This record gives sequence, structure tokens and C-alpha cells, in this order.
Amino acid sequence: MICYPHRLAGRFPTKAFGFSLVEMMACVAIIGVISFMAIPSVSRMREDSERNLAIARAEALNLAQASLVQVKGRTQASLEWANAGSNREAKYTLLRPYLSFPETTLSAYLPSGYSVNFPASITTMTKASLIGPTGTIYY
Repeated sequence: MICYPHRLAGRFPTKAFGFSLVEMMACVAIIGVISFMAIPSVSRMREDSERNLAIARAEALNLAQASLVQVKGRTQASLEWANAGSNREAKYTLLRPYLSFPETTLSAYLPSGYSVNFPASITTMTKASLIGPTGTIYY
């Protein structure tokens, strides 16, 4: 059947195709509800990833302590560790050669809001304690 445009003119109403204002408002409302539900999940994932990074970096510092003792020997390593005193940055400087891709300072190496306390003596091979925004993190 051949259809001519002048015959179809009466069958279909002339209407502009597109979305109405109500349909657009409904879409915007649905997108708003979905994003409102997703924002807390994204924030929680970010906090969890920072915590996991801090734990991984603390473990790397513990391995660097063991490497320092193995390379320098227990006596030399304990003397250098004692000379660093309670200065965390000085102890980090001792450990930097044994870390992969170390930052220049300890505060740059750990995520913001996290810090470590190194043990007083390196000969006991005690793990460094990790302190986060909510307190001590046991790893």
C-alpha cells in the first residue's frame, strides 16, 4: 500500500515530540534520590581506603625495620636507632632506603590524620603502632 503524506495528515495529530516538564522533573527527582543514597557509600569507601593504605604503609615500615637490622647488623642498627631518639622523622630517615617509593617525610608517607609510633628499641622487633583519627589501629 502506498501512503501519501496528504492522506496521513488527518490520521495523526500534529504533536511536537519530546519530554514534558513533568517527565523531566520525575527524572531529576529519581537521579537526586539515587545520588543522595550513593554519597555516604562513597565517603565510607574513601575512609576505608585511607585506613587500608595507612595499614599497608605501617606494615612496610615494619618490614623496613627488619631489613635495617639484617643489613646493618643488630648492634649497629640498635646504635643508630638509639641515636635517633624519639624523633619519628629521624627514624623514618633510617628506614627510607628500605622502602619502595618512599616520600621525603613521614607525614607525607602516611595518609593525613594517621601517624605511627616507632618502638624505643629496634632489637625487640616490635611493630610500630598506628594511630588514626579514631585512635590506635591494631593491625
